[in-house]
Amino acid sequence: KKLEPLETYVPAVILTQLQIKDIEKSLDALEVDQPQYAFYRSFLRSGPAASFRSNIRAVAEYASDGGRGKTASDDVDRCLRAVDELDSLLLRASRNEGDASAKLMKEKISTAVNALDSLLQTVPTDVLDKSKAIADSYRNPDNNEVPEELDQDLKELQSIL
Repeated sequence: KKLEPLETYVPAVILTQLQIKDIEKSLDALEVDQPQYAFYRSFLRSGPAASFRSNIRAVAEYASDGGRGKTASDDVDRCLRAVDELDSLLLRASRNEGDASAKLMKEKISTAVNALDSLLQTVPTDVLDKSKAIADSYRNPDNNEVPEELDQDLKELQSIL
């Protein structure tokens, strides 16, 4: 199957990275609030993260076409492994198994975020900048100062998500 344009995948990858960071922020507040690990697990499967695996593989395939396939492939593997391990930790924590600490979860989040940062470095600067603007518009819809060109891309992304 032929891939969609790179611009289709990158905003969703950025949004997923932000979702993962949101979980980390929630884990930081654990000392005050009772954690909702089952919610965090479902959060990893919703919104932009729902198509996360195919999106990062598509970005890696574009990187491969650009001669950076080995690095991108390693980043994808590292990220997917970290997210799977995070999911496992969240499952064990939701079952009150003592070996699933917030510290371990944060380590997996850090690994995943760093791998995504590295993968996103394979994206051409113009595509990355445009994708960041789209992701920001998606997360902050109150900011109505979106150029018409980005507005169309945002509508396409929202229809995909």
